[in-house]
Amino acid sequence: MILTEPTDTTVLRAAFGCFPSGVTAICAVIDGEPAGMAVSSFTSVSLEPPLISVCIQNTSRTWVRLRRAARIGVSVLADRHGDHCRRLSRRTGDRFGGIPWDIADSGAMFVRGAPAQFDCSLHREVEAGDHSIALLRVHALAACPASAPLVFHGSTFRRLA
Repeated sequence: MILTEPTDTTVLRAAFGCFPSGVTAICAVIDGEPAGMAVSSFTSVSLEPPLISVCIQNTSRTWVRLRRAARIGVSVLADRHGDHCRRLSRRTGDRFGGIPWDIADSGAMFVRGAPAQFDCSLHREVEAGDHSIALLRVHALAACPASAPLVFHGSTFRRLA
């Protein structure tokens, strides 16, 4: 393999796609309306304090709304949630039609059937090129480790073997 400079975003995106990632939905109720989006750049960060991170494109209008929420729900999507992910990735239209969801007392919103759910608040944002890294503090969680997560690899959804 020969290394080259990452001057073409298509080539860079293809290289990033070689690494599989889980897919999450970050959602909240804002002004009485559900708001949310799909995010594939999710990772655990810290146990003390409990922090997770998601990376969000700076042009996201949804994040502008979500960052105002007192609590944000992060749902790790299950392997059967591919259609939910596609809906939540739409730029326009009803993102939540056909997606069963629940709202915690805190206002965090979760996709029903997610293998893991995190009730979070925005801890800090870090500028990172054309994205922002949102560090989210975990206040409550639920997990079902036996449920298989949705995996994104090579620009398609996959299941774990």
